[in-house]
Amino acid sequence: MKYWLVKTEPDECSIDTIADTGSEGIAWDGVRNYQARNFLREMAKGDQVFIYHSSCAKVGIVGLAEVTEEAFVDPLQFEPESAYFDPKSMPENPRWSAVRLQFVRKFKQPLALKELKTLPAMAENPLVQKGSRLSVVPFQASEYQAVLALVD
Repeated sequence: MKYWLVKTEPDECSIDTIADTGSEGIAWDGVRNYQARNFLREMAKGDQVFIYHSSCAKVGIVGLAEVTEEAFVDPLQFEPESAYFDPKSMPENPRWSAVRLQFVRKFKQPLALKELKTLPAMAENPLVQKGSRLSVVPFQASEYQAVLALVD
């Protein structure tokens, strides 16, 4: 099992939005960064994923989801009316992938980036590195456990 963090703006997709999808889960689509896309392609069924709210009043890790479907072709890249349309992506050679996530739990309080930066276990994680703006971030098992210890 691997561990991840995905960033989202709660106005677009919040932890509550994910919770509301029930057992169907939600397609994590619209990622348009090649490194983040490659991380999506590494995700496997059962991997645990922290949900991180950004660009809002309470920025931080707000909950946990699980990968229920491994990487598949992101259909939004082929929809001209979508903000995630990519005219250079062809059906025979799609550029972008998505995964399906299912809600696991919502934390009582967001775990702020400021607090994450104080954890020795997080010192090497890309999330706390200056200038890191990836929307999909890998976590080591020790980092995952350190975060869970703060919310349990």
